[in-house]
Amino acid sequence: MGEYLFPVRKLTNKFSSISSKEDLQNFVQERSAHVTQTTLYGYLKTRIGTRYAIMVEDEKFSESINIAKWNIYVTAISDLTFYVFSYLIDKKNLKKNDAKEIFLNIINKELENGLDNNIYENIKNEFILKSKNIDWHNYYQNNPFKDSGLALYKWSPIADELKVLDKEIVLNSIKLKWNLVENEFKDLSKNLSFN
Repeated sequence: MGEYLFPVRKLTNKFSSISSKEDLQNFVQERSAHVTQTTLYGYLKTRIGTRYAIMVEDEKFSESINIAKWNIYVTAISDLTFYVFSYLIDKKNLKKNDAKEIFLNIINKELENGLDNNIYENIKNEFILKSKNIDWHNYYQNNPFKDSGLALYKWSPIADELKVLDKEIVLNSIKLKWNLVENEFKDLSKNLSFN
C-alpha cells in the first residue's frame, strides 16, 4: 500500500535530529507524504469497508485516488513548510528564510514522480502568494495545517452526501496526525539555535 502512493520514499525513516537544510527538506517531504498517505487511505478504508480492495483495483477510482493524493500531498508540503519556518523564525531566531527554496525543491522533484503540471503550477503560485502575506512569527500558532485538512476533505474520492457526515471526523483525524509531527519537530529542533 505504501508503494502505491509515494513509491520513491520509504516513510519509516526516523530522524535523530535536524541539523541542516537537507534534513529539514527531508523532514518536510517525508512527514507530508506520511500524513497524506495515512489520512487519505485511512479515510477511504473506513468509508468503503470490505469492498476497499475491489475499489482500489477499479481504474476510474484509482485515477480519483491519484488526483486526490497529489492535491492533498502538495498542500501538506506547503502547510508543513510554513509551519517549520514560522516556528524556527519565532522560537529559534532563524534569520534566513529558505521556505520558498525548500518548498520548490520538493515539488520540483515530485514532477519526476508523476506530479501533474497543473497541480504543480497551482500550488507553486498559492505558496508564493501566501508567503508574501503571512506573519512568520505567529503562523505556526494559528491552525497552520488548516489547508491540508480542507484538501483531504475536498479531494477524497467519496460521495459528497457521505462527506458531509464525515467532515468533523476527517478534519480531526488529520489534525491529530499533524499534532504528532509538530511534537516530533519540536523535539528534533530543540538543540537548534541561530543566534
